[in-house]
Amino acid sequence: MRPVHVAGVGMTRFAKQPERRTKDLTAEAVHAALKDADMGMLDVRSAFVGNATAGTITGQEMLFGQFMLRPLGFGEIPVTNVENACASASTAFHLAWQAVATGLVDVALAVGAEKMTHPDKARSFAAIGGAIDVDLVPADLPPERSFLMDMYAESALRYMASSGATAADFARVVVKNQYNGMFNTRAQYGAELTVDEVLAQREIVAPFTLSMCSPISDGAAAAVLVADGFRFAEGDVSVLACELRTASASGGAPVSTLASQAAYEQAGLGPEDLDCIEVHDAAASAELTLYEQLDLGPGPDLIRSGATCLTGRIPVNTSGGLLSRGHPIGATGLAQIFEAVTQLRGGAEGRQVPNARRAMTQNAGGWHDRDNVASVVTIFGS
Repeated sequence: MRPVHVAGVGMTRFAKQPERRTKDLTAEAVHAALKDADMGMLDVRSAFVGNATAGTITGQEMLFGQFMLRPLGFGEIPVTNVENACASASTAFHLAWQAVATGLVDVALAVGAEKMTHPDKARSFAAIGGAIDVDLVPADLPPERSFLMDMYAESALRYMASSGATAADFARVVVKNQYNGMFNTRAQYGAELTVDEVLAQREIVAPFTLSMCSPISDGAAAAVLVADGFRFAEGDVSVLACELRTASASGGAPVSTLASQAAYEQAGLGPEDLDCIEVHDAAASAELTLYEQLDLGPGPDLIRSGATCLTGRIPVNTSGGLLSRGHPIGATGLAQIFEAVTQLRGGAEGRQVPNARRAMTQNAGGWHDRDNVASVVTIFGS
């Protein structure tokens, strides 16, 4: 396996954008990534495109990536479509990394794009519901929310009972991530909130209030990966590890623990070596459980002490995370990567972590039997 670098990244704003088509969002992200890499379309020798809900939302299935890239002039090269629930974009990145690392190509493009808004909100929630085993979905599920959030809520209640975490701790995650989102011009939300304000919001499903649940979003993100030796320009960021894992079929460690342990081993690093981390906070409680699955420390202790805030010892979700930045399912993983690269380049402005040299992203998808089904953990170095 040869070293791989991220030469360019691009990302749209994440938001409800009913007036925009998925092709428009894809074009913006891809053009930005190529411009950032100082490369052209003809430099790209393989493309991997992540998407999760288009079949339900827009009806576009089967050749999503080809039809998104064709208007930009992409043809002839291999285009691989990637569907892996909320981990679709990071899985696309993982496959692009593999293609470059193994010597199949010198330049690969990873894209994630998603259009989740629809005039019928029930269709949006139905699309999200495809991330679980549909045989487990109750027939009487209310149409105003996703069953996936019910499963996160059940997990949160179990976590509260075992760890001593409280709803106020989940609110602290929201306060932190919304604050970070204020400094991210591509984030869907951002505000100065208090714990009491978050707790007073409308309840979605106990113990979650509205802003403890990631929002429906539209957006796209992309990255250009290059082989070591093909070129290395100022601003290129090294991929030190990229690991994809599936949850065990017979119990055992959580899937993100499996992926992070493999990534730490591949990179020859530990959690103490990281300067900032993006995690998959689909619900506020998930951020705390992920602290523990990534071996950062006890979730309640970390959030109460401020260790994971911008000025803490290990800032988490500097972008605002899914809760504030937004969560267009098939694009989220590459939005995390956009943030990691931006941090390591020193260009994150008001949310910049001083002297950041190593960053991690953790992007998970689906749910089954108390855990995510797929998880991708990637470690970057400047």
